[in-house]
Amino acid sequence: MPKFSEAKDFQFLAATRLIVGAGSIAQLGRIAREHNATCALVVSDLGVVRAGHAEKAIHSLRAAGLQTALFSNFSENPTTEHVDAGTMLARERSPDLIVGVGGGSSMDCAKGINFLFSCGGRMQDYNGRGKATSPMLPSIAIPTTAGTGSETQSFALITDASTGIKMACGDQRAAFREAILDVNLTLTQPDRITALTGVDAVSHAVESYVSRAATPASRVFSREAWRLLSQSLPRVLADGADCDSRSAVQLGAAWAGLAIENAMLGAAHALANPLTASHRVVHGQAVGLMLPHTIRFNATVCADHYAELLHDLEIDTPIDDPGEQLAAWLEALLDQAGMARTLAALGITEPAIGQLATHAASQWTAGFNPRSVNVDDLAHLYEAAR
Repeated sequence: MPKFSEAKDFQFLAATRLIVGAGSIAQLGRIAREHNATCALVVSDLGVVRAGHAEKAIHSLRAAGLQTALFSNFSENPTTEHVDAGTMLARERSPDLIVGVGGGSSMDCAKGINFLFSCGGRMQDYNGRGKATSPMLPSIAIPTTAGTGSETQSFALITDASTGIKMACGDQRAAFREAILDVNLTLTQPDRITALTGVDAVSHAVESYVSRAATPASRVFSREAWRLLSQSLPRVLADGADCDSRSAVQLGAAWAGLAIENAMLGAAHALANPLTASHRVVHGQAVGLMLPHTIRFNATVCADHYAELLHDLEIDTPIDDPGEQLAAWLEALLDQAGMARTLAALGITEPAIGQLATHAASQWTAGFNPRSVNVDDLAHLYEAAR
């Protein structure tokens, strides 16, 4: 793994303006008018609609003179069928702005609709990077969870309804123009969602920091994300009303998303996706389960970087085995979050290890892991998690 000083040539891109602050959702209408928008499609899942957050967005848009349409007919891990349904509504209403309000699913679905409405075709046509065929509508993200970092990424994660494969569809034209980070919107999350999304954000900071594609610039954001998340998420888990810590976690998740945009992820995410597809394990739980084992596996090639992350924890004990110590810290975080640390604890007592490993090896993130992984390596990591 190259040291910071060894990296000579790299690129870094940040396409999204952040508007940060409690109550900042009220600025949505004004920001929409900056895009000369007249009609906005608001994409928000039913849970967020019931919490009243979509209505806050719609109220701000209408107060600024925009017409609105709401699409909420989708669920966690949006599929190609969900995106098709949202695109049908978009074609009926002809919006000139798309607003995603909610967690990663809402923001991913909003991006997916933008691909199809703006460029045509099927979602499968955009699997990969840079496949948009025309300019796309301006879009605004309003995350109500602090986890996926989708608000600062150009990728939409959409599940192919026919195969169950999660596709990463990315293009710079799909990136949100703005992201409104209003900590008040995170206060209605159930404790379980706070834990799951927070652990997901932590995994993004860790994996992007040691990714093969990481650069000095991307590591600045990975490291700051880690600092904010590692210090503040335990406080949020202990006291969900701690708004200062919630704000730090929300910003950390956004920074981690920006790091992913420029550095990608690693094997823990490759291992997590098959657990979601085959066993319906929620993503945050799946990646949290696999991350400590991945860290132990990777430590032979990136122990120095893991030691840097441990220094940010300001622990008193000497750092003599960075991979093991970082993995142990993360396992303690899972315990505090009330999350499972084994497949058996999730009721997966007889996993089809070979099948899962083959699926994991096909995941795009596996190729960015700092230590090369093959099917056998991935199978051993699943075995370690049993």
